Parts: sequence; C-alpha cells; structure tokens
Amino acid sequence: MNIRQLEEERERRDFSGFACLSENSRGRKRPEEPCDIRTCFMRDRDRIIHSKSFRRLKHKTQVFISPEGDHYRTRLTHTLEVSGIARTIARALHLNENLCEAIAMGHDLGHTPFGHGGERELSAITDGRFSHNLQSVRVAERIERNGRGLNLTHEVLNGIACHSGDKTAETLEGKIVALSDRIAYINHDIDDACRGGMLHESDIPGEFKDILGHRHSKRINTLVLDTISASEGKGDILMSDEVHKAMMGLRTFMFERVYRADYALRQEEKVRGMIFKLYEYYSRDIDRLPEEYRFIAEEDGTEAAVCDFIACMTDRYALNKYSELFLPISWSHI
Repeated sequence: MNIRQLEEERERRDFSGFACLSENSRGRKRPEEPCDIRTCFMRDRDRIIHSKSFRRLKHKTQVFISPEGDHYRTRLTHTLEVSGIARTIARALHLNENLCEAIAMGHDLGHTPFGHGGERELSAITDGRFSHNLQSVRVAERIERNGRGLNLTHEVLNGIACHSGDKTAETLEGKIVALSDRIAYINHDIDDACRGGMLHESDIPGEFKDILGHRHSKRINTLVLDTISASEGKGDILMSDEVHKAMMGLRTFMFERVYRADYALRQEEKVRGMIFKLYEYYSRDIDRLPEEYRFIAEEDGTEAAVCDFIACMTDRYALNKYSELFLPISWSHI
C-alpha cells in the first residue's frame, strides 16, 4: 500500500463512526487520479494554502480597518486561529482533522476588503445575492487558477458554504468549523478591541466571565472543552446550554460595544461608499476590468464579474484603486 492508502486505513481503524472518511468522499466535479501520499482532504488543504486568494487574506480586515499595530488580527490570522480550534476539537472527538483543516483554511477565501462592511455593501448592491461564504465557494470553483478553480471535494465546498448563515454542514467536521469560527472571532475580537482601547477587560459582563473565564485563553479553553464534552458520542456538535448561552451573550455584547458602535458605523459608511463607487465605475464598462474578469462578465454577467473583482481586492488595493480613480492628483511642473 502507498502512503495515502495507509492513512486511509488508519482513518478506518481510529476514527469515530461519525467521522467523514477520506475514502468515502463524494469526490470532485472533475475526477482526478488520487495522490500517492495525501488523502483527498489533505490535497484540498494544500491547494487552498497555495492559492492567491489565501495569500491575499493577510491584507484583508478582520474587524479593525488597516490597523497600525503589528498584533491586530487580519483575515489570515483569523483563519489560522479557526483552523487550530477546529483541529483540536476534531482530534478529541476522533473525527477527520484533515477535513476540518481544509474547510477552515478555505472558509473566508471570498471575503471582501474591509470585512463585513464591504460584504454588506455588495449584498445591498445585488439585492442580497452576495454573501462571503458563497463567494468563498465561488473563488474555489470559478475564480482561482484563471477560471479553472481548485476542483475541491464536495465535503470541503459544503463546509465552506455552510460555515455561516442558515444552512448546516453535511458533515460533523463542517459543523466544527462553523462553531470554531464563532469561538475564534468572538474571543480574538475582544482581545483586539482591548488592545485598541475600545474595551477594557473590566467592561466584559461578569455573568459571562464567571462562566467562560476571566482571561482570553481561559475563555477559548472553556468553549473548546465544553464542545468536546457535550458532543462526545452524540453524532452532533453541541455545547451545554449554560456555556452556549454565555457565548451568545458575549457575542451580543460585542455587537453593541464594538461591531455596531458609533465609530465602527462611521467607518463602515465610508467603506460602503467606496465599494459602491468602485462597483458603479466598473459596471459602466467591463473593458475596465482585468482580462480574467472580462471573461467572467461574458459568461456570468457584469454584476457577477464586478463583484468578483471587488471581493478579491485587498484593503490597500481597494484604497489605491479608489484614490487613483476618484481623488485628484497634485500637479507638479515637469
């Protein structure tokens, strides 16, 4: 047997009966010869990590727009934190850690510049047809590799599509990533908000800290351990009522004090105005788009192509484009 087959044998031997085994994947839209070394989900993880969209995440907003400090999260560091949490839960529950890692690495590939403010504007422009989770699937299937896509497995694409929103992933591994995303962003956004002076640890309601913990690391540890304990042997990914209620209370607190605070709303208004102007400019003439997006416009329509182009922008690229197109340039004598 080759290395991949040995790994698949290990999965059959060691994994829970609830796990999604690599050999049972529903496969890819375009069939491929299996790798001799990696399982299909390991291969997906590597394709995502080596993609251009993944590399651009380091220059996309998590919560704070273009932060000056070196230690604020970006969309890339958020992705790595989600992956770490998901892998820990999957390992403890004897589920497929490689599938969790692939979904986590790809879950935000389609996120817009400037975080959810950019997403809300593209959603408004398209009458609700744009969402970052479905855009992440589109990046993987339609945009990467000059339109050929990454040809990921069904389970990875499903987990990416269902990591947020109303739909639930088909696999327990996909459900783990959806929960890990929430565990990660609630806690690291608190950390960043405290670093930025928007919050102090003492501002966090005691009723939530008494249950989850009084430190960043302790809160994550509580949430992870509770998920493992509540889910073990259940065939589902669960939390105890007490811990889940405290986590959701903390999330509500963050919306009130950080995500929808006056400062954040003022910045979002600027972001949305900029996204709208860029969309309007490129929609008027698709020849203004780069060649690969003009090809998408011919096949999928102008709206899809312009949304693809803008969603793929990093924060700084969007700012530079806006400045180039709409701000005057100082005259100098030649």
